[in-house]
Amino acid sequence: MKIIINKPTKLILGIANQALIFSTNNLPGFDQMALDLNSLNQTISNPEIILTLRFYYWTGDWLSIGYHQKEIPLHWKNLLSNGEINIVRRPSGGGAVLHSGGITYSLTFKKSYYKVLSYEMVNNWLIKSFRELGLNLQYGNLRKSSIQTNCFGTSLISDLVDQDGFKRIGSAQFRKKGAFLQHGEIQTNPSRDLWFKLFKEEAPPKVNLKLTNDEIVQHLRNSFLKNKSNINFKNVAIDNKKVKNFNEKNY
Repeated sequence: MKIIINKPTKLILGIANQALIFSTNNLPGFDQMALDLNSLNQTISNPEIILTLRFYYWTGDWLSIGYHQKEIPLHWKNLLSNGEINIVRRPSGGGAVLHSGGITYSLTFKKSYYKVLSYEMVNNWLIKSFRELGLNLQYGNLRKSSIQTNCFGTSLISDLVDQDGFKRIGSAQFRKKGAFLQHGEIQTNPSRDLWFKLFKEEAPPKVNLKLTNDEIVQHLRNSFLKNKSNINFKNVAIDNKKVKNFNEKNY
């Protein structure tokens, strides 16, 4: 039984600036995790890069499990064997997240920018951005952080829920050598059938917005840039052909 985790090759993007905002792409889970680790490594090693931001989608239906998540239920392995789901381990913590019909964001930043890009500041940006689109979000109410099988089964104070109590955005971090990688999943229209097969509970309904995921991403990008007008951003196009030759590790 294979659950893929990647170790990225060095990916030369050829651009160094104060802050990088990457193009949106659609790739398998292990490639997306490799790109995120590459962004983190660039943030660590390049003194000119203070942060990176990326929104992306997943090719196919994927379940990402947290770095510290030890138990993998048998029925998940069966779904993997049957080709109904793919599984990848994230470098960030937290519980399992279904990536199917939603939007993932990845943010890396140096420790010196933690006050500017803390969970609270990032969530305030997301709350404001979605309010502008017509969706009201608020903080979850659980303070104790524990590794749950389903990340979206609990709502911590670092998570965002809608007006009906459905968790819409869950986030987790990974820290390395004075820099942070923050992952977040925005559940806009998860597969109800697959959600139930994985977690044995009903999925959140489709978000009540008459917008495509691409339109939501564009608004989030624009609002982030507007919110950080004092930072010099550089747009970076990702060449999917360069995202290859990753090492695999079995679990």
